[in-house]
Amino acid sequence: LMDGHMHVESTMLIPSRLAPSLVARGTTAIVSDPHEIANVMGLEGMHFMLRDSETLPVDIFFMAPSCVPATSLETSGAALGPGELASLVKEPRVLGLAEMVNYPGVLAGDNTVIEKLLLFRGRVIDGHAPFVSGHDLQAYCCAGARSDHETSNLKEALEKLQAGMRIMIREGTSAKNLEALLPLVTQKNSRRFCLVTDDLHAEDLLRRGHLDDLIGKAVRLGLDPLTALQMVTLNPAEFFGLHDRGAVAPGYRADLVVMENLKTFSAERVYKDGRLAAHEGKALPFPRTKEEQPPSWPIKTPALSPENFRIRKQGTQARVIEVIPGQILTKTRIQEPASLDGWICSDVRSDILKLVVVERHRGTGRIGHGLVHGFGLGSGALASSVAHDSHSIIAVGVEDLDLCTAIEEIRRMGGGLVAAKGEKVLAKVPLEIGGLMSKEPLETLCAQLRGVSRAAKTLGCHLPEPFMALSFLSLPVIPELKLTDRGLVDVQAFAEVPLFV
Repeated sequence: LMDGHMHVESTMLIPSRLAPSLVARGTTAIVSDPHEIANVMGLEGMHFMLRDSETLPVDIFFMAPSCVPATSLETSGAALGPGELASLVKEPRVLGLAEMVNYPGVLAGDNTVIEKLLLFRGRVIDGHAPFVSGHDLQAYCCAGARSDHETSNLKEALEKLQAGMRIMIREGTSAKNLEALLPLVTQKNSRRFCLVTDDLHAEDLLRRGHLDDLIGKAVRLGLDPLTALQMVTLNPAEFFGLHDRGAVAPGYRADLVVMENLKTFSAERVYKDGRLAAHEGKALPFPRTKEEQPPSWPIKTPALSPENFRIRKQGTQARVIEVIPGQILTKTRIQEPASLDGWICSDVRSDILKLVVVERHRGTGRIGHGLVHGFGLGSGALASSVAHDSHSIIAVGVEDLDLCTAIEEIRRMGGGLVAAKGEKVLAKVPLEIGGLMSKEPLETLCAQLRGVSRAAKTLGCHLPEPFMALSFLSLPVIPELKLTDRGLVDVQAFAEVPLFV
């Protein structure tokens, strides 16, 4: 099985810790876009991922990050221009250019964007084009984008399919599009589809699995089992030009999965390069030439106090980010916020809470202030150094003291997830590698993650994956309204907007 679009960093595991969990489920290859670690560490992060993914029982291929930083509307830790990307062109495991998030730059003919596209001309160029249609879609495809994983409805998927794109049906932890898009797949067009996870939480990997879970769900929704298998084997292999895998045939790599049946897709045995790599859901020990030493990367945020999170009332109506459960899309909500003595307060009755993004890469001390609806917190705060795509520190909370306690603990740990109330830290997950990944194995990490999830629930949060939802609220390339360290962003206008209308 092969996942054609996955962000390793979203599992919060380094590649060498992730691989055993994947091969146990029947996955023998993934194509990863490492733009999360690249936005924090630049080429140093990319090279760490390449080194740490050597000699594993899963082939981890990479795409060169196309948009570091993703936009000019946030502060990233690094910048990868055409010169830096040129150094990746000849890397054997770099297959092409990763999702071109900056589709407005493509449509505007931005010189830097065009240079990056030309570097990988003739190679695979992944797309990222939510709701792009009409002439804009035609222009985007002409620039070289050949796939899209951001499609969320049938009409959009059909137009992209007719434009020659490969539709990567995404079913991850936060974004779930399988049920909506599967009716479009037929025996005639099934070769134009792949099943991918994109962003998969570690707990979902432990509890439900990886591609084995996706194809099982697709079959339960009515898809032919062999078509489902094709969408995670031959289809992605051919799309990425990996002509030595994807089928059981002479001359093909002997990456094989023995399954109990074509309903549960449970892997009995998994072979990698003809050798037994996993048996009955357990990965076998695999030799490694050496353990890769992760680079250290300090958080440069200055010490903060509760006063840093005060918001002065500057109007009657404010823009509020509305969370859509199960999606990374958000809505814009216009509402009068609660206030006291000229300062904005969180309103737990209306579920309007303070949201802040603190810049952590350059020590600027810059903080973006906003409001969010949908977390349900009655008290306390949640904070994370995983905040797509630039990964500053993002936090949602009721009181300013709650926010300060949670963010200060992340600064002390060097990155991670925190649930706090008042001056007390209730639970935490250290993510010492770039503030994104842990050195711990999957089971240990999941135990820590369950701790912060339980703490979030005790604070009143009703979202099933609160930290995953939080991490996408700073992504200014997914509509409609997001928050970065520079302030609120209207994604459709691709511009900063004030908090008050």
